[in-house]
Amino acid sequence: MITYITTLGVFLVIDAVWLFSTAGLYKAKLGHLMASTPNFVPAALFYLIYAAGLMHFVIGPAIKSGASLMHVALAGAFFGLVAYATYDLTNHAVMKEWPVLITILDIIWGTILTSLVSCIVVWIARF
Repeated sequence: MITYITTLGVFLVIDAVWLFSTAGLYKAKLGHLMASTPNFVPAALFYLIYAAGLMHFVIGPAIKSGASLMHVALAGAFFGLVAYATYDLTNHAVMKEWPVLITILDIIWGTILTSLVSCIVVWIARF
């Protein structure tokens, strides 16, 4: 449970920095699709579920097996790539005005974020 909470916390902090620093870009490209205020229930559910998936598929197995941080980084990157590509490519496929730039940037971000969080949490768990 402590590792899950750590995963959730690390993910939230790093993602918040990204979201606040890129808010202008997302608003410029997707502002016409955005709500005036975020709906925090689905946002919270996303973070809770994503952290659970990350724990189940990447962090938990890495801790149990003693995987190298390089392996953790690659496994985390792949998990992030799959998850973020699912979201962004689906949006790109079905939305009239979903920008290519957002698709590419978001997939890259999800890949890096998930890899970084995986490495940080596994590194912390080893102490």
